[in-house]
This record gives sequence, C-alpha cells and structure tokens, in this order.
Amino acid sequence: MKKKLKELAEFVGGTVVGDGEVEITGVGPIEGARPGEITFIAHPKFLSKLSETAASAVIVSPEITQAKQSLLSVKNPQLAFAKILTLYTSQPYQPKGIDSRSWISPSAQLGKELTIYPFVYVGDRCRIGDRVTLYPGVYVGEEASIGEDSILYSNVSVHDRTAIGKRVILYSGVVVGSDGFGYVKDGKKNVKIPQVGWVEIEDDVEIGANTTIDRAAFGKTDLRRGVKIDNLAQIAHNVVVGEDSIIVAQVGIAGSTKIGSNVTLGGQVGIVDHIEVGDNVMVAAQAGVMHNLPPNQVYSGGPAIPHRENLKMVAALSKLPEMKKILNEIEKRLKKIEETLSSGGKEK
Repeated sequence: MKKKLKELAEFVGGTVVGDGEVEITGVGPIEGARPGEITFIAHPKFLSKLSETAASAVIVSPEITQAKQSLLSVKNPQLAFAKILTLYTSQPYQPKGIDSRSWISPSAQLGKELTIYPFVYVGDRCRIGDRVTLYPGVYVGEEASIGEDSILYSNVSVHDRTAIGKRVILYSGVVVGSDGFGYVKDGKKNVKIPQVGWVEIEDDVEIGANTTIDRAAFGKTDLRRGVKIDNLAQIAHNVVVGEDSIIVAQVGIAGSTKIGSNVTLGGQVGIVDHIEVGDNVMVAAQAGVMHNLPPNQVYSGGPAIPHRENLKMVAALSKLPEMKKILNEIEKRLKKIEETLSSGGKEK
C-alpha cells in the first residue's frame, strides 16, 4: 500500500510540516524504520532520535516543528500511529469454510462466510454469526451465541448459554462461563451453591490469554461494550465491568463487584466482593481495593486510598527508623521526669 503523507494527515486529522507529497509505503519503529516508512515520537525524551531515524516521515506533537524529515503533527502521536498502523496491516477477511474434522451440532444455527478449523466443537442450539473465526480446539457449549466478526483463538472454552457480542476477540486459553466460586459451610464441609446464571460479553470486547470469566450464581456476569482485559485475569460471578474499561494482567475481581465505565485497573490489583468502583477511576498496580471507590480519582496502596495520600504515607515510611529513635528518647525522658516527680522532686 502507498499513501501520500497528506492523505495520512487527513486520515488522522493532523497537519503536514514539510512535503505532503512524500509517499509512505509502511510503518516502522523509530530505531529501525526504513526510507518510505513513517514512525512516531510519543515523548520529548526521544527527540534525539529524529536525527538518527531513516524514516521518511515522523508523527509528532505540535510543539515539534523542525526535523530533516517531513512531519505529521497531531495532538496524540501514539493514537495517530495506531490508526495508521492498522491501516497498513489490516487484511480483508477471507473465509476458509468449515473443516470436516470439526463437530457441529445439527441444531446449531450457522451464519455465512465462517472459518472453523479442525477439532472445534459447537454444541446444541448454538448461534454462530457471520464471519466468525473459530481456531483449533475451541469449545462452544449448548445454547451459546457468538456475534458476527468475532475471533476465538485456539483452546478457548465458551460454556453453556454464554452470549458473546460482535467483533469480540478471545485469545488462547480463555474460559468464559465456568462455575462461579460459591460455597456455604455445613459444619466443616463445603456445600456448593449451584451457579445457574450466565455470562454476557458485549460488542468490541478483547480478552487476553488464560483469563477466566465466571458465570453468575443468578442473572449474569456482564462485560460491557469496549472492555479490554489483559492475560491471566480473574473475573468472578455476577461482576459487572463498565464500558471501555481496561483490566491489566493478573487482576482479580471478586463476586458481585460493579466496575464503572472507563476504569483502569493496574496489574495485580485485587478487589473484594460486593463493592462499587466509580466511573473514570484509575487503580495503581498491586493495590488492594476493600471498599467503594468514588468516581474520577486515582487510587493506590493496600488498602487503596487516594494516590496523593498514599504517596505521603510511602514517603513517611522511610523516616520511620528515625521517628522510632526519637520516640524512644522521648519515652526515656518522660519516664525520668515521672520518676523525679514521684520521689518528691529529688533526682536519683
């Protein structure tokens, strides 16, 4: 594919500084880009690389106005780069049909232009939308549904009655709809609470490898439109994750928790059950969330508190040995004063 720089500027809503007629044939990293390719600078600390890169054009922020290459100036260079990279790398969908080594129930409803690889299992009364791709080893349980243009990579398990929307991507090893972790004590014995609900994954959700989404005890576990989840996360029964939220690797969310829209949970965040996290909240890596978090704030620490407060606490920790030494000295002085007072003012 060839595009003139001015065409790319129009595509991403930017402006050209230099020669807009430069032809761009591809995209590359700033260190390894070749002539004909476009790259980007996301941070001023990489400015020195402008003179080193062989790229024919560079996507930059508006404050950068001079370079040996032509520039594409935009407010968010990384976003523009992502859009242009998608433009150059996207391939038109070409269905490969249904492999004879897959097993599909006669009662399943199948859409058009499917790609179903060997050793896929599709259960009774399933509904598979148009242009769905199921890679080898995918299991789709009874009465599950998968919306059009969705992709399920190898060894994904979609359990009974799970509802998956359009343009959903599930990477290898994802398990959707396994039983929620629900037990009640009968003396010392653990009695299982039947998990009779389901999971609904709305449109444009992406779930990383080996992440698990448990079915609800009653009702549904709900991942709403545009949610993005990294690898190795655990979403428990009856959890609701709001639109456009991001969940990073190794996050664990306990049952019946409600996550708002546009929330970001850093790596290894743990969230207890039956609480609410407000819209636009950011929780830093390894934080422990043990109570409701109001919206539009950044939290960190364990238990999670507003980030600025946590920074003050962390700064104070380094002073604890000195503070302990001072407190010990004060304690000795007070004890001496008390002894003096108790002996009628006569020092020993």
